[in-house]
Amino acid sequence: MAEPLWGADAGGAVYRSRDPVRNLRLRVRIQRLTSAGPLLPQAPPPLAGPRGPELLGLAERAARGTGGGPGGGTGGGTGGAAPPEVTRPTPAGARRPPEEEDEEEEAEVGWQEKLFSQFEVDLYQNEAACQTPLDRQYHAEILKLEKAGGRKNCRIFTYTDHDRFTNLEEHCQKVTDSDHEVPSYLAERMANVRRRRQDRRPIEASSLKSKIITWEPSEEFIKNNHVINTPVQTMYIMGDLGPYGKLGHRDYEHVLCTIKVDGNGVITVKPDFTGTKGPYRIELDGEKREVWKYTIENASVQVQPEEEEREQRVFRDLYGRHKEYLSGLVGSEFEMTLPGTLRLFVNGEIVSAQGYEYDNLYVHFFLELPDQWSSPAFQQLSGVTQTCATKAVGWDNVAHFCYPFTLEMFFTQGDESEDSLPQWPVLYFEVLSLDFWQRYRVEGYGSLVLPASPGLHMLTIPTWRPVELGTVAELRRFFIGGSPELEDITYVRTPSTFKGERLSRFGFRTETTGSVTFRLYCLQQSKAFLETSALRQRMQSVLDRLGGFSQQCSVYNVLEAFQRARRRMQEARQSLPQDLISTSAGHQLQEP
Repeated sequence: MAEPLWGADAGGAVYRSRDPVRNLRLRVRIQRLTSAGPLLPQAPPPLAGPRGPELLGLAERAARGTGGGPGGGTGGGTGGAAPPEVTRPTPAGARRPPEEEDEEEEAEVGWQEKLFSQFEVDLYQNEAACQTPLDRQYHAEILKLEKAGGRKNCRIFTYTDHDRFTNLEEHCQKVTDSDHEVPSYLAERMANVRRRRQDRRPIEASSLKSKIITWEPSEEFIKNNHVINTPVQTMYIMGDLGPYGKLGHRDYEHVLCTIKVDGNGVITVKPDFTGTKGPYRIELDGEKREVWKYTIENASVQVQPEEEEREQRVFRDLYGRHKEYLSGLVGSEFEMTLPGTLRLFVNGEIVSAQGYEYDNLYVHFFLELPDQWSSPAFQQLSGVTQTCATKAVGWDNVAHFCYPFTLEMFFTQGDESEDSLPQWPVLYFEVLSLDFWQRYRVEGYGSLVLPASPGLHMLTIPTWRPVELGTVAELRRFFIGGSPELEDITYVRTPSTFKGERLSRFGFRTETTGSVTFRLYCLQQSKAFLETSALRQRMQSVLDRLGGFSQQCSVYNVLEAFQRARRRMQEARQSLPQDLISTSAGHQLQEP
């Protein structure tokens, strides 16, 4: 199969590997095609010296399609075909001229393997030019290479992740070829990923405690802390494409391949491995317009089938042990409630408070458990949010709390009669504000009945506060703080100590204030749900009714309506004459 002329697609490719990146090896081959201008290979000019005519005759015969060594012979060339690429033969025992050896080179490079260029050799040989520890390390390595006979590479060299060229290259990358291009904010931040990883230092405990919140962040602080990215390591495979005898000039250095590897095993190669796409081309600027071609191949050692099978066994064993470990943490059996018990689990969040008069708000809340409800000993039934400053959103001043809380409760069914109506837990809360002198003011009271149906609930509860007549109370509230408060916060709804039939609030003056937004995730668990779903039996107990109606409507409203209907039926029965009731009872007894 003929090799394609050029690799037109010089874009990068992304690979993912679970093997250590140190096993990655690449084979790069570079070759000069022509120095006369045209892109197609041509026969080289005649060489001066005794071997010039002989080489010229070989080139002419090769161009005409005739192969022949000293013994002659004809080849199978066809007229009109493009002349094949000519390679200059070297007589046995003779060495090729240096300028011919310099036109083609092949090197195999490992990950972060350092191959010095002629410029670096000339630079680091002088110990006075070495300023950093890395420079002194390169100086020692170059001295060892000189003692061992010099470097083997001539044109192909590398820049590793710690070289200064890598820093400059990542900062100077452009998207377009415009001279006036300004790098975007994202490009600058992505270019600084590796630098931030190298400059990372451990933070002392004292400084961490004192800098939890930066009240006045600088622009540089914002840029360095508001971009989430993964640090990468970079390596450049370079080519020195200068003419023979002029190696070591930065103007002739060209990037042949860029390899980037991050911590997740993602390997980016740009340009991609040549494979069947054909070699890549580099055309130099200048009078001669020299053309070079190069190929990139994956030279990593392939894993043997035995090693791959052994690796798979190790992974299966590791995953199995991890699964057993997780099973041991969770337990073999699912945690179930006791029979006749309903478990209610609420993951709640106080989202925000809006529409209040003063700033610096905080919320104090607690949960009231009715009869037949209980909670674990470790469960906290009250809490206080942080103090939050308000922000103008539209026409309202909003304080965003985002305060999470968790509630766990158990309802134990006592009496099986239909008269037992379970009361649902109530969350009481009060909103307070804090002034400059750390004195608080009551901004509003409110209550929230926990949802009886499972799932997500977004609730906005309005609040009110008690007020006094006259302007003296408002002046006292503004200047010295303080305001009328409720002795019992359950007075917001129905006081827990109230035992009568009617609750009168005549003469109690209040004022509507703002509102508080809650986000509640409710979960219910009971064995009655499992039995109802499995057996499809008629719901007989209160827990069964809870399980059946929780997905359709509010359980509390359904049971309350059922009790009202039963009460009306009993009142209607009591209003009937006694003789009619006894007669109907007698007829019932006479029936078989």
